[in-house]
Amino acid sequence: MKDLIVRELASVGNLDEDRVRELKKLEGDTGQTIDRLMLQKGYLPEAEVLRVMGGVMGYDVRTELRDDSVPKEYVDRVPVQFARNYNLVGLERENGTMKVATCAPLEMHPMDDLASMLGLDVEPVLAPKAEITSLINRAYKAKSDVVGEALDDLSEEDISTLAAEVEEGEDLLNVANKAPIIKLVNMILFNALKMRASDVHLQPFPDRLQIRYRVDGILYDMESAPKKVQEAIISRVKIMGKMDIAERRLPQDGRASLRLGEGEVDVRVSSIPTSYGERIVLRLLDKTAKVYKLDEIGMEQHNLKQFRHYLGFTHGIILVTGPTGSGKTTTLYAAMSEINGAEKNILTIEDPIEYNLEGISQVQVNTKKGLTFAAGLRSFLRQDPDVMFVGEIRDRETAEIAIRAALTGHLVFSTVHTNDSPSSVTRLLDIGIEPYLVSSSVLLVIAQRLVRLTCPKCKQQIEPDAATAKKLVEAGVPLETFPDGRIWVGQGCDYCFNSGYVDRTAIYELLPVDDVMKEQIMDRSSATVIKRSAMERDAMTTLRQDGLYKVRDGRTTIDEVLRVTQLDGM
Repeated sequence: MKDLIVRELASVGNLDEDRVRELKKLEGDTGQTIDRLMLQKGYLPEAEVLRVMGGVMGYDVRTELRDDSVPKEYVDRVPVQFARNYNLVGLERENGTMKVATCAPLEMHPMDDLASMLGLDVEPVLAPKAEITSLINRAYKAKSDVVGEALDDLSEEDISTLAAEVEEGEDLLNVANKAPIIKLVNMILFNALKMRASDVHLQPFPDRLQIRYRVDGILYDMESAPKKVQEAIISRVKIMGKMDIAERRLPQDGRASLRLGEGEVDVRVSSIPTSYGERIVLRLLDKTAKVYKLDEIGMEQHNLKQFRHYLGFTHGIILVTGPTGSGKTTTLYAAMSEINGAEKNILTIEDPIEYNLEGISQVQVNTKKGLTFAAGLRSFLRQDPDVMFVGEIRDRETAEIAIRAALTGHLVFSTVHTNDSPSSVTRLLDIGIEPYLVSSSVLLVIAQRLVRLTCPKCKQQIEPDAATAKKLVEAGVPLETFPDGRIWVGQGCDYCFNSGYVDRTAIYELLPVDDVMKEQIMDRSSATVIKRSAMERDAMTTLRQDGLYKVRDGRTTIDEVLRVTQLDGM
C-alpha cells in the first residue's frame, strides 16, 4: 500500500527516482511520513496529495468543512490539545463508527489513541489542514477559548525573549513548539482569517486588551486578554511588522507576510499610543482570496449588460467610486479578468496590490522612492499598453495623465472617493481638469456600496413589525410588493455569529456619460443637477433603487440598504 502511494504521488508530482530516494531517506531520518515531506518540499499542493491518497486508500476527501459540525461526545472526550497536535476532528457518528477528518492518514498511532478515547471505531476522511484547524476552533470555542488556552501555559515571560527574528512567510498553522505568546498571536490571526475578517483590532482598556474583528464591515468584540500580557502581545505583533518595540510614544506602520497553509497573507500593521497603552490595527489581505467574475459581484442584469458594453471600448476612462472598503478594487479586478487575454497588454499600479492577477503586470506604489500613481502611469505609456488601471486618482497630475492616456487610445480604469457617481465627474472639475477633457474622456462612472447578505442558514420569512413596514413604505417598496406581505430576515445562529448576516454583495449605480451629460459637464452643472437629470430620463438606477431590488429578492434587508445609502435626489 505504502509503495503504491509513493508511486502515485511521484507520478502526479513528476518526481524522478533521485527525489523519491531523497524523500525516503528523509522519512527514515526525521520520522515524518512521505506525504508531509512532499508538502514541505513544495512538490505537490495539499489538495493534490489528499486527492491521490484518498484514491489509493479508498477514503472520502472533503475540500472544506465549513458546513460540518462536531459531535458533542468528541468535544467531551478528546482534549483540544490532542485534536490540535494531530489535526484530528470528529465529523459524524454512524452506529458504532465515527468519521474523523485528518490531513495525515499515514500517521496511524494517533488514530488508534483516538479510537480508545472515544470507545468507537474511527473512519478517516481526508481534509485540508486549515479546514480541520478551523473546525476544531469552532467546536471547542464554548469549552475553552483560544486566549485562555494559550494563557494557561504563559509564565511571566521577559518581553526581550520575543525579539527573535520572525521567519519570512511564517505559517500560522505551525504552532507546535512555539512560545505561548507566539502561539496566541498566530491563533488570533488564524481565527480572523477563517471568519473572513478584514481587520483585527487590539484595543487596550484599563483592565484588559480587547481583541476585535471587523467581519463584513461590522466590528465584533471577540476574546479579551488580561492586562498583564498586553505588552507581550503588542510587542510580538510589532516584531512581526518589523517595527521598533522600544518606541511607544509615536505612531508606527509596518507590514508582514504570513502563510496560512499554502496561502499567503499580507498584513499591514498600524500602532498609535493611547492613554491605556498602544492600540494596534492589522489589515489582512489574503493573497489567495478568490478573484470574482463579473457575474458574481452582485450586478443586476441591466447594469451588467451596460458595463460589458463599455468594457468593449478601446479607449476612454471608466471610474469606480465609493468609500474605503466598498469593493471598488474587486469590481475592477473582475472587469480586468473578463477582458484579459493574450492579445491585450494590461498594466496596473496599486497601493497595495490586493490580489495577484494571472497574465496582468501589477506594480506596487512606493512613494519613498518616487514611484507614485502619476509617475507609474507616465511610465506605463512607454510600455505599449492596451488597458491601464491606476489605483486612485488623488490629484490633478494623476488625473491629467489618465485623461491623456484615454484620449490617445487606451482604456483606463481608476477609482475616486466620492459619495455617488455624478459627484465623481464634478470632482475632476474641482481639482482643475478642463470640462472639455472630462466630457471627451470619461465613458462610465460606477458608484457602489457593500451590503450584508441574509444568512442562508437561519433566514426566514416573517411578517414585518410596524417600524420595518414604515421603513419599506418610505423607501418605496410597500409590503404589497412582497409575496404574502412577508419579508426575509436572518434570525441569528452560530453560523452567522448571531448577526443574521453572512458575507456581502455590492449595490451599484451606473452613470454613462451620454450627450446630455456631456453638455452638463461643459456647463459645469452641479452633481445634484446631473443626478436629477439622469433619473428623470432613466439613464441610471440609483444605489438605493439597486439595493431595493435585493431586498425584494430576500438577498438583504431594508436596514442594510438604509445603512449604506442616502435618499435619492440628495
